[in-house]
Amino acid sequence: MAIEGTKIIDGDLSRDTYNGIMDLYDSDASIEIIRKEIPFVKTDFGSETDFYHEIFVTAYALAFWEIGELTNEILTEVKNVISVAAGVNCWTEKSGKTEGKKRQKELDKLLEKISQSNYKIRKRKKYRLISKLYFQPDDILAFQLPDKNYYAVVCVKVTQQRGNCTYDLVATTYKSKVKPIPADFHNCFIAGRIISSGFDEMITLSYQPDIEEIWKYYKSATNYFFGLPYHLVTHKDIIGFKDKIETVGKLKIKESFKREGSYVYESGFDRFESIFSDLESYMKVNGEEKFPVTLLCEI
Repeated sequence: MAIEGTKIIDGDLSRDTYNGIMDLYDSDASIEIIRKEIPFVKTDFGSETDFYHEIFVTAYALAFWEIGELTNEILTEVKNVISVAAGVNCWTEKSGKTEGKKRQKELDKLLEKISQSNYKIRKRKKYRLISKLYFQPDDILAFQLPDKNYYAVVCVKVTQQRGNCTYDLVATTYKSKVKPIPADFHNCFIAGRIISSGFDEMITLSYQPDIEEIWKYYKSATNYFFGLPYHLVTHKDIIGFKDKIETVGKLKIKESFKREGSYVYESGFDRFESIFSDLESYMKVNGEEKFPVTLLCEI
């Protein structure tokens, strides 16, 4: 179990829940569609179900209160999870009584807030989308460093969210004096991360289909998630060095393996020089492993 901050929106599950609702809302989705896409249900997290359910319910309730659609069903369930006190007990056990009290204070503040009518309904936000992208999803991007070797990353996806546009890149192990073509990557590797699951194998499989392929390859352990260590470059920042990068083909990573393992923002080409001048050391320091392109990609 990953214990993060005690605030209502202060961890992966709470952020994913809250932002997922707001992203749909800002995309002009109807309330019915939002409820269908992010249903108000209790997911089985094994022995930690009550803990994660509290995080989900409270984030869900806050989002629906802000958009003026909180129902009696949601409010009642918030009261129920607060009475169960799974979060308070967990924070107390893992981090001490002070953290447990902080969580209780946040829950009390939330309940007081959503028990009253919201007279300032959040308006739907309009964000400008970048239409002229420099690179596209699945592009193989090659670049040459001062050692005269070519290196490459894959633009796994382009993310445009809440007004921010990033090119989400992952490292490959390609290194050669010769500019690559797509076939050259069949013998290369892509950086990846092993992420502790915390669930039983069936639940892990339900959250990440095809993960068994990774389990068979990476045999030192089983029952974990696989994630990609993303290097994010904003549309604004990449303008400064896009001319040093060339698209040399396409390489599509399987959808189930695009899960985020970690991410770091890169603002300049000097970061690529630093990372790829000794990629093996960089990966070791950051807990990354090498996985075959033929395993991760649709070839």
